[in-house]
Amino acid sequence: MPLEIRPFQEADEADVIALWHLCELTRPWNDPHKDIQRKLTEHRELFLVGLTDGKLVATVMAGYEGHRGSINYLAVDPNFRQQNFGRQLMKVAEDLLRALGCPKINLQVRPTNQAIIEFYSRLGYDTYESLNFSKRLEHDDK
Repeated sequence: MPLEIRPFQEADEADVIALWHLCELTRPWNDPHKDIQRKLTEHRELFLVGLTDGKLVATVMAGYEGHRGSINYLAVDPNFRQQNFGRQLMKVAEDLLRALGCPKINLQVRPTNQAIIEFYSRLGYDTYESLNFSKRLEHDDK
């Protein structure tokens, strides 16, 4: 099946969040509605969805702040995996970031997610030794 890739539209929100839940990408401390609203204020054209036969089956949320690009919320419906949809979304996201002048993409992967580690490795992403620090400035917990 072909994958139609286009920017996120507000009408996609419920389907996107349902897909993120299905793919186990959501966490209690990150409200997906707020994550979407925040993204729409910065480079909204880098928030992509993939559809096949009109059904939303994939997402990727890319970012760029002038120094490094980022990838978040890469998701493909488990019923549509092994069809290169993730690879197609990543290619479009990388091309969009490259067009903005982005020299490098960073992304974070949970160490228990071996399948996605292998996926990114096949796409040419390498691991490097660093520590991730974070500080919550806003609490989304319900």
